[in-house]
Amino acid sequence: MDKGQPAEPIRVVVVDDHELFRRGLTMLLGVEAGIEVVGEAGDGDEGIEVAARVAPDVVLLDVRMPRRSGLEACQAIKEAAPSAKIVMLTMSDEEADLYEAVKAGAAGYLLKDSSIDEVAQAVRVVADGQSLISPSMATKLIDEFKQMSRPERAESPRLKLTERELEVLGLVAEGLNNRDIAKRLFISENTVKNHVRNILEKLQLHSRMEAVMYAVREKILEL
Repeated sequence: MDKGQPAEPIRVVVVDDHELFRRGLTMLLGVEAGIEVVGEAGDGDEGIEVAARVAPDVVLLDVRMPRRSGLEACQAIKEAAPSAKIVMLTMSDEEADLYEAVKAGAAGYLLKDSSIDEVAQAVRVVADGQSLISPSMATKLIDEFKQMSRPERAESPRLKLTERELEVLGLVAEGLNNRDIAKRLFISENTVKNHVRNILEKLQLHSRMEAVMYAVREKILEL
């Protein structure tokens, strides 16, 4: 459809203990262009097994499930399928959950009452290597880390970020995606991607949200 649509479909696994919700999501995503559901699971343990077996691009993972919760399964799935991007599904935007999900390696956080268009967009965004976090959730995450910041942790990092990288990091912290950051700074989307990659390499981190948390904690970013 889109000119930018990848030739290979984005391979998705859906993990949720509510069968009706899981099946519905699987069916709806199945008709989305460029997305293919390659597995589903009803709890965290099963989700780990499926992810290890099919090595998906994206895992939609319910936060609260029996046997092993999504938060517990998240880290294990990252180990079993390192290239998989994980989007947590939840009924609540409680900030403690958000913090735990990011800490466990999630690339995004989506409320279960989101529209199917929003879910499909979330899958595409995280598959493209971006974090999925709404501006309101970004604010909560930043507030959480401000409270956790301690003066003794305020030493300067060994590797400094450039002014432009700090600027990009600030906009990531506001919940902006690469396209919006590019528009705001009057640079190309590709340049934004390069800046984000450099930021992660310099800080030795794995995700955009980890970079924001690090920046706030280490007082690199004043918000």
